[in-house]
Amino acid sequence: MQSADGEPNESINHFNPQFFWKTLEQAFKATSQEATKISLAYSKPPVPSEEDCQNLSDGLLNAILAASSLYYSLPKEQGTTLRKTVREAVADVIEGTMQLIEVILNARIQSLSQAQLVSTGSVWEACDHFSQIPKDNQAAVVVIVSGYLGVVKDALEEMEEALAGGEDPFSDVLDDDDTGARGNQDTYWSEADRRLIAPCLGLMKASKACLKKVLGTLKAHGKVETSEQVAQLDDLADITQEVSPSVDELALSMYPPMNHPPVRINAAKLSSVLKKVLDITSASHVCPDTESSWVQFLHNAIDHNMNKVKSLTQDSL
Repeated sequence: MQSADGEPNESINHFNPQFFWKTLEQAFKATSQEATKISLAYSKPPVPSEEDCQNLSDGLLNAILAASSLYYSLPKEQGTTLRKTVREAVADVIEGTMQLIEVILNARIQSLSQAQLVSTGSVWEACDHFSQIPKDNQAAVVVIVSGYLGVVKDALEEMEEALAGGEDPFSDVLDDDDTGARGNQDTYWSEADRRLIAPCLGLMKASKACLKKVLGTLKAHGKVETSEQVAQLDDLADITQEVSPSVDELALSMYPPMNHPPVRINAAKLSSVLKKVLDITSASHVCPDTESSWVQFLHNAIDHNMNKVKSLTQDSL
């Protein structure tokens, strides 16, 4: 049963995951097969008859509608993160088939063009992605948080590389003979800047450590046996999503010329987000008492670095 807006009304107790995933896999395979039929039919003369064209179109349309309908049959109680992941996978398949049809319709001559080959391959790739779709909300949240951790790692490495370059973080993008830019002290860090950078970098490292620990406890303790557990996992996905943008904002404000008040504001934003991550994690089922020590350690590390930022920027307010 579905509501008026197309959303499922089934509860978590009535959902049959084995049937759902098996049927969705079949819909993806059918879409791949029907897309291949259309691509081959229009790869060389003669043009398919009107009846054949209709049959080909109906076959592809039915396969896509089956996949779309299955997405809408996935109850919200299974997790908003999982539903978003499935929706994106189905949307990729639909987008791929639309591009293929557009290429065929716009072809000036009936031949298997490079564009048609690429479009057909894109449909295959989107359909083959089924095997990589996480099959429950715990797995979906693990994939999401892993992605966030990767982005934060990249931001931290980029900042550490800039700091390793000495006083001038732009040495690798500005030519030595560019006297106008090279002579501008706005491209250098002052001693006061470097003192402030240290605790800011500490907050970035705490961000990496926080996501890494959350990811580990998600893998070890995450469950989807009850609606409450599923909802707690979604809460973790939502709050960890805020970490990477907050890290990026802080990192961007750390490049010269550094304006210390905005750096303090961005550091405070990141500190607040990290504390929310820790609080939501510690209040959920993924954080038993055995995990409480690292939560408190990271709380202390965040406070320590934030207090240093406040102390070093007090005179600039």
